[in-house]
Amino acid sequence: MTGRIRVLSDSVANQIAAGEVVERPASVVKELVENALDAACSQVEILLEAGGRRRIRVADDGVGMSRRDAVLALERHATSKIAAAADLTSVETLGFRGEALPSIAAVSRLIIDTRSADEDTGTRVAANGGMIASVADRARTPGTTVEIRDLFFNAPARAKFLKPSATEVRVAAEAVTSLALANPGKRFSLRSGPRSLVDLPATDDLRQRIADLWGSESASTLVALRLEADGYLVSGLVQRPDAAVASPRRSSLAVDGRPVKDPRLTLAAERGYLTTIPAGVRPWIFLRVAVPSGEVDVNVHPAKAEVRFRDMTRVEELVETAVRGALGTEESSATLAQDGRVGPGSAGRHRTPDLRSLAASEVHARPGAGAAVRDDLRGRRTYQGTLLAASGAPRPVRMWQALNTYILAEVKDGILVVDQHSAHERVLFHRLMKAFRGSGEGSQRLLFPTRVTLTKAELDQVVQVRGILAKAGFDVDVFGPDEALLRAAPNPHPYFDAERAFREMVAELAAGSELTRSARNQHERIAMTFACKSAIRSGQPLSDREMQELFDQLFATDLPHHDVHGRPTIIRLPASELARRFGR
Repeated sequence: MTGRIRVLSDSVANQIAAGEVVERPASVVKELVENALDAACSQVEILLEAGGRRRIRVADDGVGMSRRDAVLALERHATSKIAAAADLTSVETLGFRGEALPSIAAVSRLIIDTRSADEDTGTRVAANGGMIASVADRARTPGTTVEIRDLFFNAPARAKFLKPSATEVRVAAEAVTSLALANPGKRFSLRSGPRSLVDLPATDDLRQRIADLWGSESASTLVALRLEADGYLVSGLVQRPDAAVASPRRSSLAVDGRPVKDPRLTLAAERGYLTTIPAGVRPWIFLRVAVPSGEVDVNVHPAKAEVRFRDMTRVEELVETAVRGALGTEESSATLAQDGRVGPGSAGRHRTPDLRSLAASEVHARPGAGAAVRDDLRGRRTYQGTLLAASGAPRPVRMWQALNTYILAEVKDGILVVDQHSAHERVLFHRLMKAFRGSGEGSQRLLFPTRVTLTKAELDQVVQVRGILAKAGFDVDVFGPDEALLRAAPNPHPYFDAERAFREMVAELAAGSELTRSARNQHERIAMTFACKSAIRSGQPLSDREMQELFDQLFATDLPHHDVHGRPTIIRLPASELARRFGR
């Protein structure tokens, strides 16, 4: 009886392996460029013809290979990146898998031209369908060029699944872009036939790499982040909330220098934006994560597109914290740029200090305002220490209200324009979320309980969140089929209209809105709605003392530069910009 189990030939086995590694021309480009980067190149040039079907050429100026290594590189499981299974737990290279080149060679006509720096003559190795056809001398400079022709010529069924050339070029360009973002110190060039698609000079600045790809205006909307903890390092750039829009995002994630895709880390970064952007907005995110040795497994995906962390929860926490921290800095606020538009806080010509430290070292109470304990807008007591200028000498701050809407404050290097409603939104949200974590917000009994007529949906909403409303300071009872009885309410400022704020809050909670959809739980929904409906309105005159107190309270919050809608609370007008406008 003839057995049913058989050992496949090397040719068939190689084609099966190629199916895991070589999905389309972009897969070939990715593998070959990673090999070039591992070879310590300073530049890599990629050429595509017919979307990569007809020809793919990747040339680098790296260390190159000897003749023996060039031939061995086409053998199954041959690699210079690892020597033992234990090495897989600490892989530091990109193209560590041994099957990439032989898998590519199995479904193409391949030529390798290479020369190592310690050899006088280079080597050319030609292979067809995985079988070496010739090995010969080749004159060339140190480095390696791999040329792939007629991809899938011996696997027509695979070739039929390729997309039109324009699509294949786009996907290949995305692969190159991803590698270029993870390796800004290398020069990248990509051409499709005679057309230059990517030409990126080497740079030591990720922001400059992004500017070269998508323009300096877009790059200027990005904020730097950096967080080190427990041997982990999270760094990179994220977009200012006011610049983010509801459109496809630009993003990049690199783990130990390896471009990967991980929706969980993208979601963690988005959580860092909570209460700073509306629902549906997708900010640009460029993250780099370095992990301690042995804490990440890179050998979990045939195309090396994914990794597995030993402690995924910790990495997510660090990413969220890093993004949140970046959005709490002055760099994330808006600045009036040279052309009059609102631009980045400090991504341009000069850096300015974090305003929380600025508020404590450069802003000073007016004579008579006091430097000790004073009442805030809620009637609570807050401590304000002595405030000194950069020189160490006290300097009064001039603060005034414009259009009964904006607070203008003079600081050391310019003028801050604060939107009083947006600023108070952030203050109230911060205060109420803190109260939810404690014993709740204080309330004030109304002299006469107020009957509020509501729709059925609104009344149902009151019943559903009555306990949370109580912690927010609203003591409310259902009073009949279409009425609620408001017995007590918070008192966030002297101009607060409790009945109107309660009506507007309940209506928005019942109807839902872009604002409330961005909250992750009921506490945030109510805190965001309360802040929006209860904050000081535009058009409300404020006294000097009230303006100063609002300013101080704003910079005591964790995200002083953004309101709960994602709009800026502050725009900075630098002194240098004023001088430029007046020709000084």
